[in-house]
Amino acid sequence: MNNKRVELDFHPELELLRNRTETLRGLPGFEEKLDDSGLYPLTPTGLDILQVNVGYMCNMTCKHCHVDAGPHRKEIMPRETLQHCLNAYDAGGFKTVDITGGAPEMNPDFRWFVDELHQRGAHIIVRSNLTILVTTPRYRELPAFFAERGVEVTCSLPFYNKITTDRQRGEGTYDRSVEALKALNALGYGKGNARLELNLVYNPAGAFLPLPQQELEADFKRQLLEKHDIVFNNLFTITNLPISRYLDYLLRSDNLDDYMVTLVNAYNPMAADRVMCRNTISVGWDGRVYDCDFNQMLLMPVDVTESSSDYTHIKDFDAEILLKRRIRTGQHCYGCTAGAGSSCGGSLA
Repeated sequence: MNNKRVELDFHPELELLRNRTETLRGLPGFEEKLDDSGLYPLTPTGLDILQVNVGYMCNMTCKHCHVDAGPHRKEIMPRETLQHCLNAYDAGGFKTVDITGGAPEMNPDFRWFVDELHQRGAHIIVRSNLTILVTTPRYRELPAFFAERGVEVTCSLPFYNKITTDRQRGEGTYDRSVEALKALNALGYGKGNARLELNLVYNPAGAFLPLPQQELEADFKRQLLEKHDIVFNNLFTITNLPISRYLDYLLRSDNLDDYMVTLVNAYNPMAADRVMCRNTISVGWDGRVYDCDFNQMLLMPVDVTESSSDYTHIKDFDAEILLKRRIRTGQHCYGCTAGAGSSCGGSLA
């Protein structure tokens, strides 16, 4: 292991989760839990999803954002790096390209990238905060752009009521989100057309695990239909991981110890076996490669120390090396394995 890797292993948030209090120091390490489940070291099962974070800039500053995205962020993936991602898609046998941010729509080469993927026949997911789609005329054109290319739109919506949504994501968020969802519905999204899939993402507003996904989805569908005549395909429940702004929230509210104890006690080996990092790689705005979006925020690049390559950038994509890697884990990974589990596609077990 080189010195650069040693420094990255001691990201301050990782150190805090391990050692901040006596309670946290007494919790079993995540690797111990994996070992008890017969899953250590955690290894890939395939390369199905290429997740690309095209930039941290966003029109919103949400309280629980694990990316710490906002209007102040200047990190934007350049076209050269986007081209490297296209080259990796061409070479890697991926089934899906999952485009995220920030607000990915704010990358100036966003439409070019989507068009290039569409021409290749890729299954494209765009993760949208919804509100960006009802801002300027430039962004209001995007729902039609998505529909013409059969893009799956997966949107953040904290809750089906105005008070909870605006408290977490800012005043006016709920009304703008409803407007965007109606625009997508008007184009056929969420109405049974397999090419026009519309999914919502829910993550809890407080220091607790999400309710069962199927139960919550039924509530969302009933409420949004009755209140706004809005329909959608699926609701994905995602557990908040104790990093970035959500970690700040846990610290400010004095909930970190209790939340980590909750995650550890809810560890589910079945969820651990199905975590998204096993069939996904995540590419940061600068082209560096990670096991998942959360490791990206903690500056934990892929571990390829068993190979002769110092592979850390998408321009050097090598499927064989990535399939042989050990997936890097830490205490934050309890968030993906607690209860029914959590991934960018919702519950795991």
